Amino acid sequence: MMLPNFSVSSLVFFLLISASWAHARTPPSIQDNLIKCLSKYSQTSVPFSQAFFTPNTSTFTTVLESTAQNLRYLVPSMPKPEFIFTPVHDSHVQAAVICSKKLQIHLRVRSGGHDYEGLSYVSQIETPFIIVDLAKLRSVNVDIKNNAAWIQAGATIGEVYYRIAEKSKTHGFPAGLCTSLGVGGHITGGAYGSMMRKYGLAADNAIDARIVDVKGKILDRKAMGEDLFWAIRGGGGASFGIILWWKIKLVPVPATVTVFAVAKTLETGATKLLHRWQQVAPVIDEDLFIRVFIQLANGTKTGTKTVTTVYQALFLGGADRLVRVIQKSFPELGVTRKDCTETSWIKSVLFIAGYPSGTPTEVLLQGKSTGKNYFKAKSDFVQNPIPETGLQGLWKRLLKEASPLMLLTPYGGMMSKISESAIPFPHRGVLFKIQYLSGWQEGDKTEAKHMNWIRKLYSYMAPYVTMSPRQAYVNYKDLDLGINKKSNTSFIEASSWGYRYFKDNFNRLVKIKTKVDPNNFFRHEQSIPPLPKRGHH
Repeated sequence: MMLPNFSVSSLVFFLLISASWAHARTPPSIQDNLIKCLSKYSQTSVPFSQAFFTPNTSTFTTVLESTAQNLRYLVPSMPKPEFIFTPVHDSHVQAAVICSKKLQIHLRVRSGGHDYEGLSYVSQIETPFIIVDLAKLRSVNVDIKNNAAWIQAGATIGEVYYRIAEKSKTHGFPAGLCTSLGVGGHITGGAYGSMMRKYGLAADNAIDARIVDVKGKILDRKAMGEDLFWAIRGGGGASFGIILWWKIKLVPVPATVTVFAVAKTLETGATKLLHRWQQVAPVIDEDLFIRVFIQLANGTKTGTKTVTTVYQALFLGGADRLVRVIQKSFPELGVTRKDCTETSWIKSVLFIAGYPSGTPTEVLLQGKSTGKNYFKAKSDFVQNPIPETGLQGLWKRLLKEASPLMLLTPYGGMMSKISESAIPFPHRGVLFKIQYLSGWQEGDKTEAKHMNWIRKLYSYMAPYVTMSPRQAYVNYKDLDLGINKKSNTSFIEASSWGYRYFKDNFNRLVKIKTKVDPNNFFRHEQSIPPLPKRGHH
């Protein structure tokens, strides 16, 4: 009989498996059992030679590292999966859930690899574990007539933007600024970007989804019900099921938008300007988004360092109106017509993501990021402007670190019009969000030094940021805030980070988790815990 696409490698693979089954004396491995099970429960056949990678296959490391962003989690001492499964069909994902549950193997799911603490590809709390990598599930189906798109979890947000722009110059979507984010996980945390002050978060604009639940069933919004649909839009990834598809609502964008980037150092008045930005950026015209990068640059004297603040902006309109808005509300910034570049929305995506000018938009189809490094990040939200003295203390601390980065993202506009409980993402009535980053290239030798620096910076900032709880953004995962224990996720322990990420929405998330996944199959270091079962009656 003819076997379709039966390559030599799959034949070898098949013989290897048959050989291992033939030796009845050696108990079948996790892999053998899983392969049998997957074949049984998949509605379409699984091309194992292209979908199954074990540590002894030559491509294992390449696949493991393919989208992993944080090198801290790729060092040899980090636990590695028993194997990686890359489904090519929705039913393969269903089978993976059914089989890892049957065989009691811990499962991790990866869509784009941007988890800040590597939770989508490393399990530090329990082994053995497997990774289901959704990288081959990356369709993007744009329907301009209905202002919508169905997007598959493994697609990057850059691919989504490209496919929207390919069909229309006046449609866009308000999601992330980093174009290599995998949309599956991205939208589960809220997902913000440069149009959030106009349209809110990506999760505010998700209108349907298809997920695999703990029973291995595929549910859309109607089948899962409004509670579960609420939970997956901002309740953090990998607690309630596996996202296969999102249906997103497209938003109107002008044919011409305007961008600029203006830098100020300590010597040219950075402190006063940033103090002013905190008061202006959250209340300025909602067509205007001005974020601030804070990093080090060479000082005026040779061998010295200074702090530089870069004001990077997107305006949903033309340059002349932008200059008028700035002159009226934020003249201190000193932006003139020649600082501004008029462009299309899709080209503004490249500008905001930091691509050099003139980069073709096709770069968005590469679907993976260019650089990786070792990094640690933390986040905060600010409700009252940080005084100039607070900023001066901050500069001192930044100057002690090799390559620190802070990103300040303005809120206000649409963000403050949406209620805190509309979706699990609760950070609405704030002025701005801070992301702190320390990156390094020397491997784990200097890790302790950098981790120590960022933790000290975080404690320095405590008086200036939200408190009770001190809020944090779930997509900037931070294990310093606490982790679940292996077999026992306790509500009390999880509260230490649960209330920071979700405020009071955490209670509702726990209730929904208890209903849809009472045995805590979908779990990781910071997954939502179910409440313990009460005694049997």
